[in-house]
Amino acid sequence: MTTLQRKNRLRERLGTGANAFADHPFRWAFVATLGVLAALVIAAAVAGIGTVVFSVFAAAFITLGLDPLVRWFERRGMKRGGAILTVNLLFVLVIVGLLSLVLPLVIGQAVAFVNGLPAMLADLRAEDWFQQASSGSGGLLTNIYSGVVDFLTNPATWTGIGGGLLQVGVAVISAISTATFIFILTIYFTATLDSSKAAIYTLVSASHRERVVGLAERIMQNIGRYLSGMVVLAFLNATFSLILLTLVGNPFALVISVSAFFITLIPLIGTVLTTAFMTILTLFVSPTAALVVLIAMLIYMQIEAYILTPRVMSKAVNVPGSIVLIAALAGGTLAGLPGALVAIPVAAGILLILKEVVIPAKALS
Repeated sequence: MTTLQRKNRLRERLGTGANAFADHPFRWAFVATLGVLAALVIAAAVAGIGTVVFSVFAAAFITLGLDPLVRWFERRGMKRGGAILTVNLLFVLVIVGLLSLVLPLVIGQAVAFVNGLPAMLADLRAEDWFQQASSGSGGLLTNIYSGVVDFLTNPATWTGIGGGLLQVGVAVISAISTATFIFILTIYFTATLDSSKAAIYTLVSASHRERVVGLAERIMQNIGRYLSGMVVLAFLNATFSLILLTLVGNPFALVISVSAFFITLIPLIGTVLTTAFMTILTLFVSPTAALVVLIAMLIYMQIEAYILTPRVMSKAVNVPGSIVLIAALAGGTLAGLPGALVAIPVAAGILLILKEVVIPAKALS
């Protein structure tokens, strides 16, 4: 059958459907309503298991982030089974180490920070530099300080917090169970990644399988390299922050550095937010220490932008800066930090499909 014959047959079918719609409008309206209802039921079901869907996608992305490490061990002569076992053991050791060693220290420093915040605010107002800065700003700094203190000492504030403690507790328990589920899924996905991909590829028709497999592998490699690269950069940033804050005498260096690790995962603006966050909190130590932190972080930002990022992300995703910003903002709005983290590799995958599938198809049409 020629292309012209196919088009003519398609037009005949469309025409038949239009005539049937005109002859039996109520029947087609009923069918359309059933279709809408079915779509709503499916959407409600997906929303009901939203946590499970999120966990599966999170585990899949973590698995893709661990896959470059598996391949690194393979390139050094280790069989894939041994490489997968080694990576899973390292993953378990890192999680257990964080939970048993780092987490108690972080919680202890966070509690100490909250308990000592009123005294630190009072000491801050008594500092000479604060009085001078307040006088120089026409009392603006004092007004800001008073607003913060009033917020913290207002009974309504703590009543609101107390009313939300139950929700916070439920959220913490839910987060722990979700994290455990993601942890177990990640181990399973890492061990069965190749077989799972092979099973999915069999669903693609043989005539298109080679091309689809090639594109899918490139997209997944980009995602894995990007995620692993972001974790490496965030770890370097957190380590530098910990050393810097410890040297200037910040008593909450560990909890600030752990927070900086997660903030730095946000593309483009993560390091900027970390710098502002660290500088403000170091003001409780002294303005000189805050200035040292600010200058050191500005220098580190240049090193990260021109030395560390090109080396770590040299083989990772390549997306224009404007699309990076738009994707990060859109992903962060939809799903918070996880959404901002995965939005860039997803955007890279879409760009790859547009470049190698859509644009060539348009050129031939």
